[in-house]
Amino acid sequence: MVARRRKRAARDAEEGIPSPPGYSAVPIKFSEEQTASHYLYMREHRVRDGAKSSWPQKRTLFVLNVPPYCTEECLARLLSPCGPVQSVELQGKPELTESPKEPKSKFFHPKPVPGFQVAYVVFQKPKGVSAALALKGPLLVSTESHPVKSGVHKWISDYTDSVLDPEALRVEVDTFMEAYDRKMAEEEAKAKEEEGVPDEEGWVKVTRRGRRPVLPRTEAASLRVLEREKRKRARKELLNFYAWQHRETKMEHLAQLRKKFEEDKQRIELMRAQRKFRPY
Repeated sequence: MVARRRKRAARDAEEGIPSPPGYSAVPIKFSEEQTASHYLYMREHRVRDGAKSSWPQKRTLFVLNVPPYCTEECLARLLSPCGPVQSVELQGKPELTESPKEPKSKFFHPKPVPGFQVAYVVFQKPKGVSAALALKGPLLVSTESHPVKSGVHKWISDYTDSVLDPEALRVEVDTFMEAYDRKMAEEEAKAKEEEGVPDEEGWVKVTRRGRRPVLPRTEAASLRVLEREKRKRARKELLNFYAWQHRETKMEHLAQLRKKFEEDKQRIELMRAQRKFRPY
C-alpha cells in the first residue's frame, strides 16, 4: 500500500496536477516524512480598470488553498527565495470590496476560524511574483532549521499566546484612545469650519455642534411668550366650553325624556280611572 502511494505521488509529480485557469499549482508538504503533496494555487493579484486596490499592483501574489498549518511566517519563508517579501496576510475568503487597511490588533481582533484560507503576499519587487509563479516544489513547511509545532506542543503554544500581557494591553488601549480623540477633534474642527458656509447649490449645512448658544430673554421676548401662552390657554378653555355644552345638551335631552315618560304614566292612570264596567 505504501509503495503504491509513493508511485502515485511520483506519477502525479511527473505529469503535473491540473490547476484552475489562470493559476499556477505549487506543491507543498508539511515535512519530508509526508508522501502526499498539498497544492497552492497562485496568480498575480489584479483588479478591474478604474477600481482602487489596497494591495500594490504587479507586486502582490494571490494564493488559494492555504492549509491551516501554514502560517503567515511559514508562507513568507517559503516564498522568500523568490525575492524579499514585504508582507503576508491570511484571510478566510477573498476581498470583494477594496477598502483601506486598518492596523491589526492581537487583543481586539478575533482569531480566524481554523481551515483553508487565502493569502495576499506582497513582494518588494515585481520580479518576486513571476519567480513565485515559476516554482516547482515541493516546498517543506516544517524543516530542521525551522520546525513547525503540531499536536500537543501547538496547543500549549496557543494557550501561552492567549494569556494577555496587561502592560501591552494598556499601551494599545491608550494609543487607540489618543488616535480616537485626535480624530474626533479634527471632525469637530472641520464641522465648525463648514458651519454657515453655503455649498455649490446654496445649501447651508447645520449640525448639532453648530447650534448657537442660548441667550437670555429680553422683555419683548418675555411678553411674546406670555401672549402665546395666553392664546393657548384661551383656545383650551374654548374647547372645554364646547365639551361642557355638548354634555349639558345630553343631560337636557335625558331630562325631557324622563318628563315625557312621567306625563304618559299619569295619562294612562287617568284613563284607567275613568273607564267604567258596562256588561250590556
